[in-house]
Amino acid sequence: MAHEHAFARTLDPIILTVPGIDNSGPDHWQTLWEQTLPDCHRVDLGLWSDPHRNTWVNKLALAIQRAHESAGRPVVLVAHSLGCLAVAWWAEYERLANGLHAPDLPVIGALLVAPPDVEDGVKDRRLTRFAPVPEADLPFPAIVVGSRDDPYATLAATRRLAQRWGARFADAGSAGHINAQSSLGEWAFGRLLLNRLLPRPLSLDDGQASYVPAPRRFIDPALRRLGA
Repeated sequence: MAHEHAFARTLDPIILTVPGIDNSGPDHWQTLWEQTLPDCHRVDLGLWSDPHRNTWVNKLALAIQRAHESAGRPVVLVAHSLGCLAVAWWAEYERLANGLHAPDLPVIGALLVAPPDVEDGVKDRRLTRFAPVPEADLPFPAIVVGSRDDPYATLAATRRLAQRWGARFADAGSAGHINAQSSLGEWAFGRLLLNRLLPRPLSLDDGQASYVPAPRRFIDPALRRLGA
């Protein structure tokens, strides 16, 4: 059984996007990824303008379970803003309830983009519903991405969050809240980071993306901003 589980983790994963408050609109890079990446689907958390932590976590848990069981394939999460905290709390509840570690979970990686500061200097009181931040390391590889001029978190705060979660940190430069207002299109830098979490990287060509025949390393100056 363990052998079968380990084998499943080498299969091309299902990618689940996890938006933040007010969902992600038509020009958001998450929406564009759903339209172009293979097996990329949005988690409908509901209550988009009035988020409730346990509701979001429960809906995320159900989406992960259904995605994994439908095809027997692993899952990679791509979260934005408050969706990152939903991912962190889902992992924390799994740890507390089941003591699960990475080999026991269907999730093999998470790209956590622009998590807001929910503890200090909060600009939207709805964010405090997800405080405090879970302290335990995430039980799967993760990359936390921060922006130098994000109105919802300083770069230093985002870097500290990555350290708290045992995740790698990536500096996206000055990209605001890394959302539709940032005018990133399909956000090529994010696609590069996503490839770091996949068993096989995705093609970065324009149009419909597909998995390349074999893993390879992408060497790009932008990746120098990816810290340990």
